[in-house]
Amino acid sequence: MKILFIGDIVGKTGQTMAIKTLRSLKQKHAIDMVIANGENIASRNGITAKLYDELIFAGIDVVTLGNHTFDHFDIYHFIDHAPNLVRPYNYPQDTPGRGYVLLDCGTVQLAVISLMGNVFISTLSSPFEVIDKLLTKISEQGCRHIIVDFHGEATSEKIAFGRYVDGKVSAVLGTHTHVQTADEKILPNGTAYLTDVGMTGAYDSVLGIKTESSIQRFRTQRPIKFEQAEGIGQFNGVFLTLDDRTGLAQNIERIQIVDL
Repeated sequence: MKILFIGDIVGKTGQTMAIKTLRSLKQKHAIDMVIANGENIASRNGITAKLYDELIFAGIDVVTLGNHTFDHFDIYHFIDHAPNLVRPYNYPQDTPGRGYVLLDCGTVQLAVISLMGNVFISTLSSPFEVIDKLLTKISEQGCRHIIVDFHGEATSEKIAFGRYVDGKVSAVLGTHTHVQTADEKILPNGTAYLTDVGMTGAYDSVLGIKTESSIQRFRTQRPIKFEQAEGIGQFNGVFLTLDDRTGLAQNIERIQIVDL
């Protein structure tokens, strides 16, 4: 099985770049499933029903979320009815939406889990405390192909989590920082790992935000209205090749494309 995971899509520039690049990659590679983090796609962060539908229509199979899940009020109107939209699993149990999805991919099943870290980002239940019970539940349904989107700030927390579930999941892919790391590897027991997949958005920006407003925020130390940047797009993602029998990783490859 070959999977493409697209790093945090930011704003209209990110959406345009994601769809354009996805079309090109599908022509060149035999991609079975596409996953993308879409929690920053709306103009004020979060995601809307319209934007979710546009991503699915473009060929993205699963959209994951993170700390901006509930930033756009529209989410409450559709999250329970969007079958392939995944918010962090470690929210309280009565939170709208779902924390993982199980997809039928023909000869195999694929589970996509979203988890949010604790360090510098949230006070949700620890991902280390909730994952074992969930993996047991997924395993009982006969699924061995499992992708975890770990939405976290601290590199140490992401690395530790990857090591903790090594051999239990197909891949742990970090999101949130919008900066692609260069530490892709297959861990000793067969789990593919990358600390952060990066960002699909405006190349000339500060994490997808207009450079001028970001600099002003740091210079003045006062609240500044952030606006998503536009212009030249960049695409960050990762290719995974998984063993159809075991679900473990055979290959992981970072992708970085700039639309110059």
